[in-house]
Amino acid sequence: MKTTFGGALSRAGAIGVAALLLGTTASANTNATSMRADTILTGLQSPWDMAIHETGTMFFTEKCHGLSVRMPTGEVNHLLGMTGTEGYASTADDLFCEGQAGMQGVVLDPNFDENRLIYVYSTSSMTAPGTNRVLRMVVNEDFTAVSDRTDIVTDIPYKPEASDQPFGGPGAHNGGRIRFGPEGFLWVTTGDTHGGTVPQSGTALGGKVLRIDTDGNAHPENAPPEGFDSRIYTYGHRNVQGIAFDPDTGAAVIAEHGPWHSDEITVLVNGGNGGWDPAPNTAGRGDCPSNYCGYEPLQFEGMDRYERRAYMPMTDTRFEDVMMPVWDNNGWSQGTGSAAFLQGSQWGSWDGAMVVGIMGIGFGGTPIGQRIDVIEFNDDLSAVVDVTEMTLPIPSGRFRSVVTGPDGALYVAQDAGTIHRLEP
Repeated sequence: MKTTFGGALSRAGAIGVAALLLGTTASANTNATSMRADTILTGLQSPWDMAIHETGTMFFTEKCHGLSVRMPTGEVNHLLGMTGTEGYASTADDLFCEGQAGMQGVVLDPNFDENRLIYVYSTSSMTAPGTNRVLRMVVNEDFTAVSDRTDIVTDIPYKPEASDQPFGGPGAHNGGRIRFGPEGFLWVTTGDTHGGTVPQSGTALGGKVLRIDTDGNAHPENAPPEGFDSRIYTYGHRNVQGIAFDPDTGAAVIAEHGPWHSDEITVLVNGGNGGWDPAPNTAGRGDCPSNYCGYEPLQFEGMDRYERRAYMPMTDTRFEDVMMPVWDNNGWSQGTGSAAFLQGSQWGSWDGAMVVGIMGIGFGGTPIGQRIDVIEFNDDLSAVVDVTEMTLPIPSGRFRSVVTGPDGALYVAQDAGTIHRLEP
């Protein structure tokens, strides 16, 4: 069954108000498409991302272990491990995991068959107190090792300690997704690291989407505000963990975690502002813990998600260059993270639609909507016209990564340690 939305894109309707208030997903938003699932890998440690070659060779990252590759035969080669790991062809003692930080995004160079280049987003201790970095490496001919590491981005912020914040911990809010756009440039998403002034800063690379070449240099047509780092494509973000490109227009579309309200999907505009501003003493706010107001509504008992959204907006319209989201999950925050576009006639009316993986963990660790949603846009991407929850033949869980493979199938990684291949 499909549910068509208008206006605020409400999931509730007559069938789901009670379910939403209880923090669950309205089950009537489920389609009847028959899906096939093949389990590709099990027993992994927090798989975070995948990069799939046209031969079926699949590179994948595990947040606290490292980079590996699954060959078409099913054999797995462990390529680059993090500090303290064993069984990898090589290890990098500066790479580490802590909290949400670690080895995250991975992508193959568009010319991989010629240059054998792979790119990884990972946390490093090379510069105190730590940074998030984009690494470029060469994969050998038999897929058993990587070499020639070059860190093409070295200055993405990392949160080293919890300090006096009553929320979060070390390694929070890193972004971490990396993808090549249709024009051949690399896009990098970053998080605000619980830094109040970071998202709106023109020099700190946290809370941004970067567009760079394969050496880490800015795209010559990036247009951030005057005085900003030229690598910045958009700014004012909270924690972007999903980016994908519309197959018809090439437009970059992101999925972003909200602050206990308002997960958002936004079509990016060059130089645009995502509107996230958790700094204290702005918009009528006073002092906040560790100068970060990103969870300020939690201090007000009785606020519903709409009141929180008004008090601490995810997209603050005070900013003239703000990019309004095309979808905001009906005011809920359920961990809308990874994103991809479905492609191929096998998907029927979903050909060209966007899918987002939702991780949904509420207070006390309760699952509140772990699922994959299909987001259908109108032709110019100015509105969402339909949102459908996939009926999945696999257990529910935190969907950390969704990737469309060269074969047209959808590959999904779950925090519980599995990677599946899905197709109608």
